[in-house]
Parts: sequence; structure tokens; C-alpha cells
Amino acid sequence: MLVQDRQNPKPHQIPLANPFPESKPFDFSNWVSLNLFKLATLFFLTLTIASFFFLRGAPDSAAFLCFNSRPKPSQLTHLPKINFDSIHPLVDKSSSYASFSSDRWIVVSVSSYPSDSLRKLAKTRGWQVLAVGNSRTPSDWSLKGVIYLSLEEQSSLGFRVVDFLSYDSYARKTVGYLFAIQHGAKMIFDADDRGEVIDGNLGKHFDLKLSNVDTLQERILEFDFENPNKTVVNPYIHFGQRSVWPRGLPLENVGDVLYEEHYNQIFGGMQFIQQGISNGLPDVDSVFYFTRKTSSQAFDIRFDDHAPKVAIPHGVMVPLNSFNTLFHNSALWALMLPVSVSTMACDILRGYWAQRLLWELGGFVVVYPPTMFRYDDIEGYPFSEEKDLHVNVGRLVKFLSSWTSNKATFFEKVMELSNSMGEEGFWKENDVKLIGAWLQDLVSVGYIQPRMKGFEMKKQRKRRIGDGRSFVPKKLPGFHLGVEESETVNFEIGKLIRWRKRFGNVVMVLFVENGDVERTAMKWKLLYGRIFKTVVVVAEHGREDLGVEEASLEFIYKYLPMVFEKFPNAEGFLFLQDNTILNYWNLLQADKDKLWITYKVPQSWTRVSDDSVLFAKQADWVKKVVSTMPVHFQVNYKESNPTEQGLTICNSEVFYVPRQFVGDFTDLVALVGNYKIDYRVAVAMFFMAMDSPQNFDDIFSRMVYKKIPAEELSSNVTNLYAAEVPAVHPWRVSNEVEFAELMRLMAAGDPLLKELV
Repeated sequence: MLVQDRQNPKPHQIPLANPFPESKPFDFSNWVSLNLFKLATLFFLTLTIASFFFLRGAPDSAAFLCFNSRPKPSQLTHLPKINFDSIHPLVDKSSSYASFSSDRWIVVSVSSYPSDSLRKLAKTRGWQVLAVGNSRTPSDWSLKGVIYLSLEEQSSLGFRVVDFLSYDSYARKTVGYLFAIQHGAKMIFDADDRGEVIDGNLGKHFDLKLSNVDTLQERILEFDFENPNKTVVNPYIHFGQRSVWPRGLPLENVGDVLYEEHYNQIFGGMQFIQQGISNGLPDVDSVFYFTRKTSSQAFDIRFDDHAPKVAIPHGVMVPLNSFNTLFHNSALWALMLPVSVSTMACDILRGYWAQRLLWELGGFVVVYPPTMFRYDDIEGYPFSEEKDLHVNVGRLVKFLSSWTSNKATFFEKVMELSNSMGEEGFWKENDVKLIGAWLQDLVSVGYIQPRMKGFEMKKQRKRRIGDGRSFVPKKLPGFHLGVEESETVNFEIGKLIRWRKRFGNVVMVLFVENGDVERTAMKWKLLYGRIFKTVVVVAEHGREDLGVEEASLEFIYKYLPMVFEKFPNAEGFLFLQDNTILNYWNLLQADKDKLWITYKVPQSWTRVSDDSVLFAKQADWVKKVVSTMPVHFQVNYKESNPTEQGLTICNSEVFYVPRQFVGDFTDLVALVGNYKIDYRVAVAMFFMAMDSPQNFDDIFSRMVYKKIPAEELSSNVTNLYAAEVPAVHPWRVSNEVEFAELMRLMAAGDPLLKELV
């Protein structure tokens, strides 16, 4: 339909007779003087009436003076009201599976060729597996018995939600959920392609039939918390692991390891969302993963498979994931994944959002003993991928626990809560619109809006069956950090998060010279890998099986550009020799946009003169390189080195190159070419050419530095170490015993290191 521009019609004019005789032309000045009093009275009367009505509508009298500057409340754009009764059915007529129907589906997201775990999952009897692709999925992806939805097929289905999903988004699983519901799904198992169902039988672990007599008469344990203010629980404690916590648990609750001995009981039949526990690599966050993993050995964490399933009472929440969770028909509306938060946060936010709405239906979340085994066979996600969790999840739980609604229908409540979460900043307006599209798609594929039950938080928290039941959870072996024995775990983990947040995108290059690299390389990675993006270990003789690169210390600067190229998104690169200990907790104040080096440590940064042949060659090569430098490098270098007598040498035990100087460093390496300039000479020359020393960050000026070669140390001098300085030199670590000694000393600055010894 075309819409034409509308113009305001000219008012119809009625001709009026001239009240003045033509023989006497109108004298305006005379008329004003005669009627001045009347005009003034009319003006003030009009102003008074206008002021009265304005002030009456304003919240206070000050509004009259400052109405132009009054701030408007921050609100999302009001969305159009959805009439769910007028939504037309959407029937699959385009896909190859238009006539196929199944009431039990497993939905996974795939980005690579089928894994062994997915091949086994595809053989789960009585279940149809649906794989949802994205832009990273191979174009020829296929697996016998599995329905695969490519990007093209997803677009052809006609779902409204597709307009909100990026091509590479994990949230494209949302299309898969709708496809399954359209094709008869009454329950959906939300899974990933890294897990295997224990014994290959989902019915053995979950409650699939909620309406049969046995299920309805079954009594399920329910947490009974004496503290009415408790709003979130760590379910892993109930299943024997007090030192492990799930991804999505607010970090301020990690130290709450008290277990329940007395439980309430509820009748079965309302466990609409069923969360399974995973052995092997359970669903843990990056803080746990990178602080507990001590080597390249994969996690194999086990839970008590004899512990009874446990229900989460209304008013209390638990993290839910998209890896091992069963949704029954009454909760299929809860499957939508938000798109404005990170991948590692989207299912957690979905889970908390869904739980609050589930209370309106009288439904429960029930957590089950181990149902899957997940393999720890890919690189862990960095902390930055979970920033949406650690920043907002604690506040989200409190917000949801206090949220109420007077809306008449369930889908209206869903939209109201979604909009409120957007206004509070937990997700963005795009997600609110996505949820509106999701609900419309649900109705169009035949999903019936659930009926609500009256919900009152206080009444639900008091509801009991009989006298309850006692159960004492087992205490299975912990993993590297005994949370239950540490009263300061919240504080220490908080510090670790700050360090990781500060240096989590900085690459460390560590040159190992002392001891057997096989005995020390992994220990160094363990120590510093908890803080930095990655630790590239380099030695004179590389070890491919240990991930140790090969390079010569004498020309280590020529190796660094390869590291720069390998990590193009890193903020900076910190080089460290293993004869120097880095106290990373004292580097928080350093400027990551500046160069760091030991230029204020006279034992490390010196100017020397020598008549030897070796010195003469080095000096000559430096002059030749400087003469070929572009003007900005020459100017910097000559300002820092005004006389041509002598050489500036830096032992280069530790230095840092920020991203903005990476290109300059690489260009200077290229200028050196085939000259065999020693690294102690070259690094000093590079730094003086890149910037003036007065612009360097002097963070290392306070380091402990003794002029003792590390190889001459028969044993480390314990009183040489100080936790209050940024670095300590020299120090020798050549075996596990010396490494353990170092960990105990460094624990004065990082107490969590005590658990790694």
C-alpha cells in the first residue's frame, strides 16, 4: 500500500465587513494608546492561567524554572502489543522433514564435523537428534540419523526469530527448538556435542512421564533453607562436591559450602525443568577452570550418583545450562536464548529468567545425579567470555526474587519481565523484541500457552509434606582448592578475577634456561597461565610434545615478532626469563599502553665501554642499524644516547611491549637483519628508538635485583624474596622441590598458590 504525504489544508476564510469607515483610515498607535490598560490586563491574565495549568501538571514548583533540563527516565522503546489470538499457524512445507514428527528431541549446536560424542548421542533410543548449524559449520556437514538445519534451511522456515540471530551465534539453537516443537516435541533435551549420556538411556536418569501415577505419588527431596533471604544454591554440594561450583553461581556465594541435613518433600509431576549433573568436566566457570587446572591433564570430576534428586524451592534459584537440561512441554517456552550477552552467559541468564516465570506456573526445577559425561578436550573459555555473568548475575538473582506482576496471562507476564530485565540492563532491547518474536513463533507452530497458578513467595517457602527427611551429602575428594577450609576464598578469588581481568589479554613469553624443561615448563604455565592470556614457553631446545618453542636467548628478540603475529588481538606482550620471579599482583598500577623495562635498575640497565673485539663489533652493528632507521626512530634513539661512546646494555630479564609498539618492534627487528647483535644490546636499542625513556613506565624500579648469576646459586636465598615488589632477581627453579618452595613464598601475595603446592 502506498502512503501519500498529507498537507495541512488552508483554513476556509469568511469575509468580514470593515468596521471602520473608509474615510477614516485606521491609526494603530492611537488605538494602542486608547486600549493600553486592557491589553496589559489581558496579557497578565493569560500568563497567570498558563502558569497555573503548567505548575498543576508538574511534580513540584521548581519544574517551572527548569522544565527544559528535566531528565527523562531511561526506558526501552514501548513494543507493540501482541494479540496472540490473531497469529496465523505456520506449517513446515519447505523442509525435507515436513511430514516427520516425534515427541522427544535432542537439540545441539554444531560448528565442526560430528564428534564421537555426538555420534553416540545420535544413537539414543527413542529420541530424535537435531543439529543446528551456523556460519562456522562445514558446508557438507551430515550425520546419519540426525536432522541438520543449515543457515539456508533455517532462513526458509519462516520463523520471526531468525531476524534477530547473527550467522555465527550459538543462540541459533532457538530455531532448532521451534523446529522441534513444530514437529511434535513434547520434551526437549538441551545438549552439546561434547557429552555422552551415561549408559545411553535418558529415561534411566530423568523423569520423562510426569503424568503417570508413580511419578505423581513420588516424593522428591526439596532444599529446606532456614535463612529466608537465601536466593541461590550450589547444587554440587548436595552431590558430594563442596569444592566445585557451577557456571552462573554468583562468586559471592562460592564460599557458602554449608550443606543441608534436613529436607522438605514435594510430590512429583511438576518438575518441568530437569537439570542434569555432568561427570568429567561439569559445567564450571573460567575462574574455577583456570584456578584448579594444574597441568595439561583433563578434568575428571565425579559426583555422587547415589544421591537423590533434589528440588529447588520457589524463591530460590540454581544455575541452569544448555548442555544437560530436559524441558517438558509446560516449560518449552523457556528455551529461548538471548542474543545481546556473551555465549557463555546466554543460557545462564535464560535459566534465571525461566525459573522466576516457572514459579507462576507452580513448576519446579529439579537437579538430578550424574546423567552425562563431558570430555575436557577443548581450550577453556577466557574470563572475558563470562563478563556478563560475573558482573550482573548476583544482582539479577536479587532482582528476580523480588519481581512481581499483575498481568492476567502467562505470556503477558513473560513480556513484562523481559522488558523489566531490559530496563535494568541485564540484556538489551533487541532481546525484548526477540522474546516477542519467539512467543509469536511458539503460538504459530501450535504451542499452547500454559495456565498459571496463584503464586505467593511466602506461602511457597512454607509448604511442606509430612515431617521432611534427612540426608547428609557425601564429601568427595576436592580439586586443588579446598573451598570449605578457606574463610577468605571470596576475597582471594575476587583478587584473582581482578588480576585476570587486568592481564587476561596479555601474552607472556617465558624463556626457560634453568633445569630440565620437562620438569619445569608445565609448572611455569600453571603459575602464570592463571593470570595471562597464555604463556608461550621458549627454550634453547624445544619440546613439541610439551608445547615448548625453540629459540636462542642470544637472539630472542628475533623470535618475538612470530609471537606477535600469532596473537593479533593481544593487548601486549610481556617477556620474562626464568631467573626472575614476577609478582603480578604488584603490576596493577602499571600503564599497559607504555613500555616497561628495567631502565631504572642500574644493575640491569648499564652503559659500558670496552676495547674488546666483541664490543667493537656490537658497537659497529648498532651504528649501522641506527643509520638505517627512519627519522622518528633515530630522533628518539639519539636523544636517549647523545654520545656515540659506549653501548647501552639491558640484561632484559623482564620487559613489556604494548600493542601500539608491536609494529615498531617488528620493524626494528627487520632493520637488524643478519647482524648478530646480542639481545642485551638489541633490546636496549629498540626501546630507546621506540620511545624516550622518560615515557617508560618505571614499574620495575622497585624490583629486588642482586648481581648474582642464577647458575652460581647453589640454593635460593629465601630472604631475598619479597612479595611487596614487582619482581625478584635472581631466582633458580630447576625441579619440583624448588618450584614448591617458590609457591609457598609467593603465596604471601597470592594465597591461592598454597593450594597448588
